[in-house]
Amino acid sequence: MTPVNERLHSVLAQRGVSPESLAALCEVDPKTVGRWLGGRVPHPRHRFRAAQHLRVEESFLWPAPQPSASKPASVSGSELIGTYENRATVPRDMWLTLLQEAREQIGVLVFSGTFFAQSNPQVAQMLAERAADGVRVRLCFGDPGGQAVAIRGREEGIGDTLAAKIRASLTYYRPLLPKAGCEVRLHDTTLYTSLFRYDDHLLVNPHVWGRPASANPLLHLKKADSAGWFDNYAQSFEAVWATARPWTPDQEGTAAHGQD
Repeated sequence: MTPVNERLHSVLAQRGVSPESLAALCEVDPKTVGRWLGGRVPHPRHRFRAAQHLRVEESFLWPAPQPSASKPASVSGSELIGTYENRATVPRDMWLTLLQEAREQIGVLVFSGTFFAQSNPQVAQMLAERAADGVRVRLCFGDPGGQAVAIRGREEGIGDTLAAKIRASLTYYRPLLPKAGCEVRLHDTTLYTSLFRYDDHLLVNPHVWGRPASANPLLHLKKADSAGWFDNYAQSFEAVWATARPWTPDQEGTAAHGQD
């Protein structure tokens, strides 16, 4: 019996694309897409068009059969669910869905991450609700008084503005400090990527010299059974988190404005 294509089901739901819309794009009958969802592998040209439209790797939706040889195959490529030209093109619904569906942990590692709250003014309340349901919430921002933020501000050509943006961003999360299961820390480390973890999903936003994170690509990873990209990035989050210090707003102060 052919297994149901759970990956295709998941990506369609995540992207908000109906089977009928995908059928129209690929110029096939909706019943054909139904058969794809049921496990049938499409014609190569249809696989290409569907994967391109859904912004995922074709090999993720329709992985090649595993070789029978005992030599283990690399799983890194299978962890890549999708790519985005820049962070701004990631659908808002995807951020919300991943946050709402997290059951074990949410981890955010950024410099300012102002967009994270400004695109969803209820983000602190939503994070508090997830924590109340047993989800561990960890937010790690750049230390506005640290050397790493000062250097990054100069590289982007915005000087002290980055520090002001961080202080502005932090104001959204002050209500989380007394909540059980929520932690907010400040780091003073060179940040090569912004990371957003929701259980086994990880959004990786690489930093390019002199460009704001919002203008750089974003990779959507999903943890595989073996160590790969996901684990490497997850370990980097843990390393930065371990050296970061707790945020103490009453001692440091915050700003009331800013934008990322």
